[in-house]
Amino acid sequence: MNSAELVDLGQQLRVDSVRASAAAGSGHPTSSMSAADLMAVLLAHHFHYDPDRPAHPGNDRFVLSKGHASPLMYAAFKAAGLIDDAELLTFRALGSALEGHPTPRRLPWVETATGSLGQGLPVGVGIALAGARLDRTGYRVWVLCGDSELAEGSVWEAAEQAAYEHLDNLTAIVDVNRLGQRGPTRHGHDLDAYARRFAAFGWHTVEVDGHDVDAIDRACAEARSTKGQPTVILARTLKGKGVASVEDREGLHGKPLKDADEAVAELGGRRDHRIRLQEPPDVRMLHAVRTGDYELPAWDLGEEVPTRDAYGKALTALGTGRGDVVALDGEVGDSTRAELFAKEHPDRYFECYIAEQQMVAAAVGLASRGWVPYAATFAAFLTRAHDFVRMASISGSGINLVGSHAGVAIGQDGPSQMGLEDLAMMRAVHGSTVLYPCDANQTARLVATMAGLDGIRYLRTSRGKTPVLYPPDEEFPVGGSKVLRSSGADRLTLVAAGVTVHEALDAAELLEREGIAARVIDLYSVKPVDRTALRRAAEETGCLITVEDHREEGGLGDAVLDAFTDGRPVPRLVRLAVRTMPGSASPDEQLHAAGIDAESIAVAARLLVAEAIVP
Repeated sequence: MNSAELVDLGQQLRVDSVRASAAAGSGHPTSSMSAADLMAVLLAHHFHYDPDRPAHPGNDRFVLSKGHASPLMYAAFKAAGLIDDAELLTFRALGSALEGHPTPRRLPWVETATGSLGQGLPVGVGIALAGARLDRTGYRVWVLCGDSELAEGSVWEAAEQAAYEHLDNLTAIVDVNRLGQRGPTRHGHDLDAYARRFAAFGWHTVEVDGHDVDAIDRACAEARSTKGQPTVILARTLKGKGVASVEDREGLHGKPLKDADEAVAELGGRRDHRIRLQEPPDVRMLHAVRTGDYELPAWDLGEEVPTRDAYGKALTALGTGRGDVVALDGEVGDSTRAELFAKEHPDRYFECYIAEQQMVAAAVGLASRGWVPYAATFAAFLTRAHDFVRMASISGSGINLVGSHAGVAIGQDGPSQMGLEDLAMMRAVHGSTVLYPCDANQTARLVATMAGLDGIRYLRTSRGKTPVLYPPDEEFPVGGSKVLRSSGADRLTLVAAGVTVHEALDAAELLEREGIAARVIDLYSVKPVDRTALRRAAEETGCLITVEDHREEGGLGDAVLDAFTDGRPVPRLVRLAVRTMPGSASPDEQLHAAGIDAESIAVAARLLVAEAIVP
């Protein structure tokens, strides 16, 4: 396309953004209008993509980080022949694939769900890492950002990671339109302020007039030719460009134009240009994805092993058998034991440093390219990345997250290091799987199982050593549990997971000496929960005690309660959990102070059994 045709294409994208939002009665047309010329030039001249083959290994990748500008993306889809005009006008309607913010669940040309600002660039970094270090097919990653979202810390985590990794296959295009949701942005149209920040992180910067198609064209070409560092194109634009009543005016964010027909006329009327996207290169994956036999590590019964050690060794073994497995860590690999994978498979290990948001985002980006990521840090620190986990679920992303150093059982480090809310956080994520093993062999099996699951998978590991309870060949199906001791005389059931399984077993021994028979269930699958085993235990013993090294809200106890939400009578239930604010103490002292050690469980059991006796 020549310059005049590019200008006209930009106007078409504006018109269709206005029309789609008007049809919906909602949306963000003015945010779309500011970036229309940027999108027109990118698609017509620089974006290599086969829309009939979204998984083509040579395809460039585009991420709309300012996801509220979805009318612009859908207008571009129409221009590329991916949707027709009738579908464009279903924007935001019930059942339409054209949601308010794009998601890959509905549209194969969308790389990741965005809309929670500050996430597109971090995920783009993950995709670019896949391209540079794993896929090696030469594709580029283009991320369209808004200026408002540059206030998010996650953007600068991404900026540093991208520069550190020398991701010259990554280009961020920032639509600097000066206006945010409630008024002007922090730096307005000061492109130099943004340029100084990106340059300080090691990016190549280009400043342009975002409505000069020739300048945009040159900037994209410069980005493609820049080697050794990522490029940011900082484009000065006007929100609502082309319609005088809304152009560069405050108070119009997220609102359709009052008179859409008049606006369309002012923009020159409807057009029907068709873009023929440039073909991607005829390439193939150069890396070898090996899927073969591997042997999981194994430990003898009674051997004392931290489950975090089992995670590192099992993941390393899995990586040997499966070349699509990759590992990420938040600069605690010596503690999570991810360093074991790094030593054996350095080409598939990504160090994200103390940047948990970027770590999870990179995992999402890697997963979008077909890799199977395992990302680990302390369970407590994953809370920082919860929004990225939430958005990963919206994307339908398949990622494995591992939280180590869970609970008060870590001991002397104190509450800042204790994951005490992680089970609740992960259980609340749509479609998630939450696993909490109690010994090394169980951990190894579950690590391998996770690779074949869908959605968000979370594994909780422990710092301290625990005795091995299960033989290496034991199976642990997701949604299952293990009954570790039972008899026909059981008067109550102790339900535990992780470190509290061992406390529950010790408590059962104490109770047995007093003539109180107690069943013990290892509820290693916290979500989905084993309803059948729990209901049977309730029917046969009448009383349940849940014991968890976690806050009372949202963890194991609530998972057990979920088994009795079908209207049947709820059994007598006592929930033992961490209700205090821990300090520094030894692991045994911490468990006792929290009321979740064997002695405390036995006390609760005696009281429950006594209360359950009918006079």
